[in-house]
Amino acid sequence: MKEAKAATDVALIGRLLRDARPYWKLLAFVFLLGLIAAPLALLTPLPLKIAVDYVLGDAAMPASLAEYLPADPSALLFLAAVMVVIIALLQNLEGYGSWLLQLYTGERLALDLRARLLGHVQRLSLLYHDTRGTSDSLYRIQYDAPAIQYILIQGLMPLLTSLLTVVAMLGVVMYISWQLALVAMAIVPVLVVLGEVYRRRVRLGWEEVKVRESRAMGVVQEILGALRVVKAFGQEHKEKERFLQHASLSLSQQMRVVFLESGFGILVAAIVGSGTALVLYIGVGQVRAGEMTLGSLLLVMGYLAQLYRPVETMSKKIASLQSSLASGQRAAELLDEAPDVPETSGARPLGRAEGTFEFRDVRFEYVEGRPVLADVNFSVPAGSKVGVSGKTGSGKTTLVSLLPRFYDPVEGAVLLDGVDLREYRLTDLRRQFAIVLQEPLLFSTTIAENIAYARPDASPREIEDAARAANAHDFIRQLPNGYQTEVGERGMALSGGERQRVSLARAFLKDAPILILDEPTSSVDLASEAAILQAMDRLMKGRTTFMIAHRLNTLANCDIRLHFENGHLHPAGPATTRS
Repeated sequence: MKEAKAATDVALIGRLLRDARPYWKLLAFVFLLGLIAAPLALLTPLPLKIAVDYVLGDAAMPASLAEYLPADPSALLFLAAVMVVIIALLQNLEGYGSWLLQLYTGERLALDLRARLLGHVQRLSLLYHDTRGTSDSLYRIQYDAPAIQYILIQGLMPLLTSLLTVVAMLGVVMYISWQLALVAMAIVPVLVVLGEVYRRRVRLGWEEVKVRESRAMGVVQEILGALRVVKAFGQEHKEKERFLQHASLSLSQQMRVVFLESGFGILVAAIVGSGTALVLYIGVGQVRAGEMTLGSLLLVMGYLAQLYRPVETMSKKIASLQSSLASGQRAAELLDEAPDVPETSGARPLGRAEGTFEFRDVRFEYVEGRPVLADVNFSVPAGSKVGVSGKTGSGKTTLVSLLPRFYDPVEGAVLLDGVDLREYRLTDLRRQFAIVLQEPLLFSTTIAENIAYARPDASPREIEDAARAANAHDFIRQLPNGYQTEVGERGMALSGGERQRVSLARAFLKDAPILILDEPTSSVDLASEAAILQAMDRLMKGRTTFMIAHRLNTLANCDIRLHFENGHLHPAGPATTRS
């Protein structure tokens, strides 16, 4: 399987090129600038030949050159010196322009791929994130996505330009001395075989590095997410050691791969040096035999350096690219991850739902063979208040998560207004729900923006009306910046009760026909609970409501009571359940 992965490099590069089609003009300019480097490289040793053969020596100048070059040695030397300066300036201008264009194009490619990955990750179901964790997706978006610029800009482009440079240099060397050209290219088969051996080993090593780095990032994310618990139990040192353990495994694997790459580089340098020495040895013999001028030998040696540099670049690039190819493969695998809550082709549009629900023989499991919900059957008329109770782990939150299709049942069906949820457009379906969770989730922006999250175009008046309905206006008005107050990361600048009321205001503003309340008062004080319950009563009017609560008195005013035990439904009050 690992060899099969290594064999997909060409397909992966082809896929990345297709993804980069919107930027083909920029890529073409990068390639053209790279091509300019080849003729400039061909010109580099030319002034030296002119100085050695036609100024210092007495070699006859070819008629094709004599027509354009001055015959006077002093003028010819001055021309050679000017050519050195001009060629150096042109090479630097080409290098600077190429660097700027590569930087811009590469960053645009990486940004586009990051955006695509983020959009796709958001389409994957909660089940995917529950089982895989978020750190792996985060690593692929942040650190694997830039591989596209390294593969296409720092990898493919240099490989193509190096190949063309090799062909051009080889043609020139063959024109001067075909024997030396054959000797020079004798090292190529050796480099190809060596490169393939190292490529496979390096690729597999980098794949392991990426996995271990992702795990180390997961530890950091877990520690920072539970920092209060870590501090409360004084486990900072233990968590630091846990991170170091994972990071050290990544570092040791990375060093092994780097040693492999370094060893390959040394072998390439040794082979290239051997080829250069052999050409020099044979070339000196030809000069002594009068078969070649000294200037021509110097020109050949200059071109040979230009010839071997791209050959060496291609050999090393194939090995060094394996890290980026491993990242590119991981990014592609994430994009290929099929959503397990798919939208059917020709899905039904949904305006504003009435709010009638029916569960038919619903079964759900996170792990195969271990059902969280089993044989669940009940119906809910529109506008009903449904109270859901049960012990922790009995399936309450899973039940309400099926309503907006965060998950799909393994068996059975959930119907809204007589239609299976899977037949609706996902965006239309989820527009029908307002959700208030036990731990209110706020974004690190202003209170106004948090309230208007579902309706970014809401007016300040509408935002204030929603806050008043949620009993949040009074405390917001007393804040230094009012509705423009920044709530901090996850809303931690506000108290639990304040965060919950902002969350309720968000639900009021959305004005959805279906409401899900997942233990919204379990983590607030009595004073806040009274204000929240009063706001909830207003919010539930005219809406189909599912309310989860441990305290049964919170569910006293519900029309329907559902009680769950080990994933099975047990009627716990007036309800239109069916067997």
